[in-house]
Amino acid sequence: MSFQPSKMLTHVSPIPKSQLSARQNLKWLFILRNMMVLSESLLIFLSVYGLNIRLPEQQLWLVIISIIAVNAYTLMRLDTDEAVTQLEIFLQLSMDVLGITGLLYLTGGASNPIIWVFLLPVIIAAIMLPQSYAWYMVILTTTMYTILVAYNIPLPSIEPHAPNPEMMHPGAGLVAFFVVALAKALKIQERNLAEARESALRDERVVALGTLAASAAHDMGTPLGIIAIVAHELEQEYPADRYPDLHQKALIMQQQINRCKDTLSVMSASAGEMRAESGSSMLLTDYIDSVIMQWRTHQPSAKLNFFIEPTVATEAKIIAERTLTHSIINILNNAAEATRPELGIEFHADWDLTELTLKIRDFGSGLPPELLEFAGKQPVVSKKRGLGVGLFLTYSTISRLGGKINLYNMDTGGACVEITLPLLITENDNDHYGNG
Repeated sequence: MSFQPSKMLTHVSPIPKSQLSARQNLKWLFILRNMMVLSESLLIFLSVYGLNIRLPEQQLWLVIISIIAVNAYTLMRLDTDEAVTQLEIFLQLSMDVLGITGLLYLTGGASNPIIWVFLLPVIIAAIMLPQSYAWYMVILTTTMYTILVAYNIPLPSIEPHAPNPEMMHPGAGLVAFFVVALAKALKIQERNLAEARESALRDERVVALGTLAASAAHDMGTPLGIIAIVAHELEQEYPADRYPDLHQKALIMQQQINRCKDTLSVMSASAGEMRAESGSSMLLTDYIDSVIMQWRTHQPSAKLNFFIEPTVATEAKIIAERTLTHSIINILNNAAEATRPELGIEFHADWDLTELTLKIRDFGSGLPPELLEFAGKQPVVSKKRGLGVGLFLTYSTISRLGGKINLYNMDTGGACVEITLPLLITENDNDHYGNG
């Protein structure tokens, strides 16, 4: 289906990492509650039917069913798209504390050997929630413990017996699983924070480079205009019939000067703006053809080996954004400068309805180590060729559009740049990103 200009482009905004972390914490809480239900049920069975301890079994099962009902609500809550808040996680933990209190009240209160389970909600709150919520949880659990000291149904007297290892396995397994799971969740949160800091630093450098580019465009306007006037006068003073070589060189100078002026005009006009807003939906096949044609104006004599997978989706679309086009052309230019002229470069394109993968390979000496180490993190000044700033801006553009870029040297020689980008999905006459 062709794109109609009057139809709006609906971009699916990615869920913030803070919300993803809160939802993941609620998921872990759901899993831990399931394990608690299984452990408590096993302990009741072992106590009543294995050790013949008389317990208020009916009341205990009512508490277990109440906990299961809370967990059923949590499962339905995880299926919704509504954001999970820290207060919600705290309230769910509070429900767990009340459930544990009910079980302990029916089984001896503070004298119950598994009274230590009150520590679990405190530890969970300390890891998942801000410090204030952790202190609220300490107050709640301490209050419940104090109540259980005075009010409880005492355990019946039983004959002394050797400790049963089976009675300890559920609790030990729960603690082990809990520690491993939350340690993993904590590492994920730390990694997300590191990525956020790195992204903020990269954005700050991009803004600084954009400001510098806008200033340079303004400062270069006047001298470039003077050079254009001089080139035009040279063309007039050396006509083609008398001075063909000089006339042709003057024409080439004017063409290149006009290209510089056009580029500076774009830089000045787009400084401080988000170029995605000026992009339009375009068939991916048409967009790739357009990019290659624009690149050919820069490198008309470069050899290009073009590869497209035969099973691609021809109806796939992409946002034809100017900064994305410049990024791909920048990579093609770098590859053309680095490769061996007789071998040229390779351009591989493969996609489905949701994702595009581009691979641009050269047959040169490979990427220098400083680019492989710091590419995308900061501008790098290469001693061999000027890839640093352009590659840094390319990384920023691809990341802003929800894509990924990977650089590596080939075992057979040369370097390869692999770009993955989300495409637009046409659904109910609306276009939206496939990986949103």
